[in-house]
Amino acid sequence: MHQRFIISALMQNPRIYGKPPFRVAVVHGGPGAAGEMEPVAQELFHRVGVLEPLQTASSVQGQIAELKDIMENFSDPPVILIGFSWGAYLSFMLAAEHPGLVKKLILVGSGPFEEKYASEILPNRLGRLDGNDCNEAMRIFEMLDEDIDAAQKDKALARMGELLEKADAFDPLFNAPGADETNRNPLIKCDAEIFRLVWTEAAAMRQNGQLLALGKKINCPVVAIHGSWDPHPALGVKEPLQNILSNFRFILLDECGHKPWIERRARNGFYTILKEEIL
Repeated sequence: MHQRFIISALMQNPRIYGKPPFRVAVVHGGPGAAGEMEPVAQELFHRVGVLEPLQTASSVQGQIAELKDIMENFSDPPVILIGFSWGAYLSFMLAAEHPGLVKKLILVGSGPFEEKYASEILPNRLGRLDGNDCNEAMRIFEMLDEDIDAAQKDKALARMGELLEKADAFDPLFNAPGADETNRNPLIKCDAEIFRLVWTEAAAMRQNGQLLALGKKINCPVVAIHGSWDPHPALGVKEPLQNILSNFRFILLDECGHKPWIERRARNGFYTILKEEIL
């Protein structure tokens, strides 16, 4: 039954878990890492119908519009959005531009909302890798800007995902759902061109203050869940958002990296919080 469910889910966008009404959506990171939120959806769908939209547009506004269309056509708005990493940014933008669609925002492992915090991320990650992995990661960064075959770039991005997961995890439970290496997990489709185009825009929005300013339009409750070992600095999420949002809570998970659902010591606590927040 589980295998048939997964095969069916892979053939559609959004992937659908459980029964209607669908009042929760999990929004993947990357951009361009479609499918990585499947383990979270699997954990939650016994309590509530869950959607997993897969972002395929190659611009920020295109991804906002795509997510909006899926929420309007498949869910029962307003919904609770659980956005991970880039998906936290995207969910934040959707809530600002289309507030009637969003009941609550849950931001998991978000990137910082002000540029002054962003300079810490790459050094944090590379400093956690050994020499060979660090050199390989730097080479992949170069490859993603080169004029090479798209399939090669997608493969390189998947390999980058493997390397960064080494750096990002505190104590990964490798037999946990979602803890497989990125390019061995058939549920994840890496798209380097989506990553390049969308992230270039998003980084500029963070740098010029446009991203954080969108928070002035958000009226729904916002909860940020962040690992203490996440290379994205926790203060880069907590401080900017608490200064601009009227209804904001920040939860720090000890002994937890970027992806809480693969963490041996934080996974259960993470799911306990999610289940309480979606009631």
